[in-house]
Amino acid sequence: MPSLKEIKGRIASVNSTRKITSAMKMVASSKLHHAQVAIQNMLPYETMLEHILKSFLAAEAEAQTIYDQQRPVRRVALVVFSSNSSLCGGFNSNVIKLMQQTVNAYAGQLGQENVEVYPIGRKVAEKAQKLGYIVRGERSDIVDKPNVRQCIDLAVELGTRFADGEIDKVEILYHHFKSAGSQILTRKVFLPIDLESELGRDHERDLTSVLATKESQEYLKRNRRNRAQSEGSQDETAPLNDNFIVEPDMTTVLSQLIPKMGHLMLYTALLDNVASEHAARMVAMQTATDNADELLRQLNLQYNKSRQQAITSELLDIVGGSVNN
Repeated sequence: MPSLKEIKGRIASVNSTRKITSAMKMVASSKLHHAQVAIQNMLPYETMLEHILKSFLAAEAEAQTIYDQQRPVRRVALVVFSSNSSLCGGFNSNVIKLMQQTVNAYAGQLGQENVEVYPIGRKVAEKAQKLGYIVRGERSDIVDKPNVRQCIDLAVELGTRFADGEIDKVEILYHHFKSAGSQILTRKVFLPIDLESELGRDHERDLTSVLATKESQEYLKRNRRNRAQSEGSQDETAPLNDNFIVEPDMTTVLSQLIPKMGHLMLYTALLDNVASEHAARMVAMQTATDNADELLRQLNLQYNKSRQQAITSELLDIVGGSVNN
């Protein structure tokens, strides 16, 4: 059995670790709130762009551009999102595992030399280089400071290479942020753009809370459902004006709007990735803090038992000595 001094040392050590994990949880919670605000600021543009594209597709579904043409796949590019730092649970390991599975699947069909990786985040860049993949640059700076301009530059580079025939397919791998307690690992096709599937994808996100407990998530879902039912009639009375006048023609307009949709897809994936990272770190640090609390409880119980045993032993020695005298 460890001595009282050793137990006190362990208690002090666990207390110090608990202070660190608790502080990191609070920092991650604050950063998650800022990431949620960034997604919220992007949503009006996303909503209007998708509404316009849906209206155009409904009016003239046969309009085609270079960015949505299907062709035989000979060379593939993967845009993979991760974080720059660790201590966020299985966030990085999950996306790296998905990247390896995707590369192996394409390597079996096309050869690994025909698969390129565009890493966004230091962790996935280091792993891709270690595995010997073809890495096209490293854009770890935009993970710490999300920048729409750099996302547009990357989308333009990928679009140009796709239009020139250098690559035939582009996929993005990232975590879709649904709530503070749920981040869904997502793999989807970026080029060629499938507008029907992209416009019909899951847009549900909880951008109002940084709570990750099951009870809090159920409470928020009930509130959102009730609010949607109460506001449903108001939404129906204010439809958007779909009477668009298209000049010079639908194909020309779509050739301008579809690249903007691509820019939005990359920027949305980046914002989702950043929010998911902070949410995963917050949950991981909360779990570590809870484990530290449980360990402290056990250590304090062990310390009290050992202390009581030492006192009892001393009392027995005193009583035994007095009886002998």
